[in-house]
Amino acid sequence: MDGPGGGQLPAAAPSRAKLPLGIVFSTALFCGESAAAAVLCFSYSHSDDHFWLALTIFFVLCPSVLVQLTLTFVHRDLSRDRPLVLLMHLLQLGPIIRCVEALVVYCRSGRQEEPYVTITRKRRLRQGYAVEMEQEVGHSMRRLATHRNAFKRMAVIQAFLGSTPQLTLQLYISILEKYVPAARAILMGICLVSVTYGALVCNILAIQVKYDDYKVQLRPLAFLCIVLWRSLEISTRVAVLVLFSTVFKHWIIPIALANLLVVFFLPWVQFWWSGARLPDNIEKNFSRVGTVVVLFAFTLLYASINMFCWSAMQLKLADRDLIDKSQNWGLLAVYYVARLVENAALVILWYFFKTDVYENICTPLLVVQLLLGYCLGIYFMLVFFQYLHPCRQLFRHNVAHFLHCVCCRRSPGSLERLEAPHEPGVRHSIV
Repeated sequence: MDGPGGGQLPAAAPSRAKLPLGIVFSTALFCGESAAAAVLCFSYSHSDDHFWLALTIFFVLCPSVLVQLTLTFVHRDLSRDRPLVLLMHLLQLGPIIRCVEALVVYCRSGRQEEPYVTITRKRRLRQGYAVEMEQEVGHSMRRLATHRNAFKRMAVIQAFLGSTPQLTLQLYISILEKYVPAARAILMGICLVSVTYGALVCNILAIQVKYDDYKVQLRPLAFLCIVLWRSLEISTRVAVLVLFSTVFKHWIIPIALANLLVVFFLPWVQFWWSGARLPDNIEKNFSRVGTVVVLFAFTLLYASINMFCWSAMQLKLADRDLIDKSQNWGLLAVYYVARLVENAALVILWYFFKTDVYENICTPLLVVQLLLGYCLGIYFMLVFFQYLHPCRQLFRHNVAHFLHCVCCRRSPGSLERLEAPHEPGVRHSIV
């Protein structure tokens, strides 16, 4: 609801650039993971572990190439004369030069007054009221916003196409060898931080797209709650998959492919069933084939995220923003119930068919810890949506209402699909 003041909007305030800490942090994670992987690869080469060496290099280079392409795509550098930047991208050092560019823009932003490029109009929630605010956006702010958008997408790609497979691989090797060298432990720690940060970025992007007309800002307690939710959810999921794969080496591949392909094809089946046309706003210079390729790549990333954690958004290929802006409590509940059942089944099968590798581990306690850890992650998720979501005042119904309907065996009806408010303005996009 609007504030009691009503009437005319206050004069647009000049925007002030904020230190791009997210860009610096993403670059540090990228460099740290690459350096730790390089040290570990050197160790594998000395011990003649050529198979582990090849897989480790693959899970470093593959996401790195995708990161370079993403940064180039967002900044549209292929149509500009920037040979040094393109060379850095070819050398897989694109994030470093982009981070330096962002810091230079930030340092120069406050030195001289610059004409604004546009004026943004957003709403800010204050004590139950939505107060409209206008803000001037200058050239520096616009360039920093482009850098931030590019690095958010880079963080998600690095996390779920690089860090998560790398973490799974190194944990699997550690269990087989019953030994964790320092280089491998450091790499796994960086990968866990990277994937947790990537999941956090997914939450922020989903909120920004769904509530595009509102100024969204996470409080420290909400930030901590998401970190606990995501770290518990992802770490327990990875541990369950690795334990199962150590016993059922041939079954883990079809299970992983089934998880990936079901989520990958579901948005395309829904799109085909709706009879809609492909969105034409992804990139004006793209042909129809180029648009399909980009959508397939984006759907692959979406499926990879959902294999390990909730993606915080549902794809809707017929929509101009490519996501469903409704808050679907029913789908959220189905995902976590199905994932909890799957994790329980996999870890119980591992418990009954485990080998002597785990003779020095209290396996019943480990099973309980993994299941309780995942349930604790779900608990922090519910706490976030019920009490700490930055736009929870806009929910017509919250988690407590949905759970009440389920417990009372009443049809949630309109509770499952709650449309987020949408008004014209500056639009966020996930592509």
